[in-house]
Amino acid sequence: MAKVAAPRLSAIDLNLLLVYDAIMRERSVTKAGRQLGLSQPAMSHALARLRHMLKDELFVRSPNGMEPTPRAEQLSGPIRSALDGFREALQPEQFDPAEAKSTFTIAVDNYAAIVLVPKIVSAISQAAPMVRLDFRPSGTIDVLDHLDRNELQLSIGSFEAPGERFSRRLIAEDRFVAVLRKRHPAARSREMDPQALSTLPFLQISSAKFGTESDGFENGARSAKRIPEVRAPFLSAAAILEGSDLVSILPLKVAQALVKTHELCFRPLSRPPRPAQTAMTWLRRLDNQPAHGWLRSTIHHALSTK
Repeated sequence: MAKVAAPRLSAIDLNLLLVYDAIMRERSVTKAGRQLGLSQPAMSHALARLRHMLKDELFVRSPNGMEPTPRAEQLSGPIRSALDGFREALQPEQFDPAEAKSTFTIAVDNYAAIVLVPKIVSAISQAAPMVRLDFRPSGTIDVLDHLDRNELQLSIGSFEAPGERFSRRLIAEDRFVAVLRKRHPAARSREMDPQALSTLPFLQISSAKFGTESDGFENGARSAKRIPEVRAPFLSAAAILEGSDLVSILPLKVAQALVKTHELCFRPLSRPPRPAQTAMTWLRRLDNQPAHGWLRSTIHHALSTK
């Protein structure tokens, strides 16, 4: 079989690579065209040119949209990295937040969504009124993969230390407290000790990792407990605690938010686990990128201000 010659670099139209990348992201020619500001006929013509240039079908229609062929999947990483490099190289050396119209896509865990996001939105909106913030729940996506593919600019949460290609900065710490309904018999105590907790039915949050599992705190506090625990998503926690004798261990600032809207209270722990830590994580190659540096600095300042 004759070997197919690779297209010459001088023959490649950069606009076609933008079309390829948009279809790869959207899995739809129509949505990709909308993103690029191109009509359906223009997108179809560009895709036909791409297929001819690369001697591959690239995208095939399916019930789930335009599915990439193995060749398209193989090209995805290198093309996206090249386009990202172009975009970053063309960024102005100075970033003017008052004039910027950038969009920052940020993954956040439950703690960040409840406690940190309102402060971040307030700070960014005041400094850069035309900047758009797109927050995504980190529990539903592969955060590091999305950072690698430049589909996220930043992640905020209690993630494990990533690989060397990522940078990380601690931005918040929070101590743990016991949360229970106001009329709970145990609410009469000024603080909760492990022995007391071991006798109470426990609500474990299934959709959030606040750090207590890694410390062995929950197991130690409930080693003698024979009452079955309940596991439930975080969104159900307040209502479950309010209507039962269950108790949960949550970060203080999360507890403070819950008691404002539900008949709940919280008590300090006599032997608390180490604090919950929240960090920003991003691609190391963006360390010195002006817009990204401004975003990180603004977030850090907003969360450091009392």
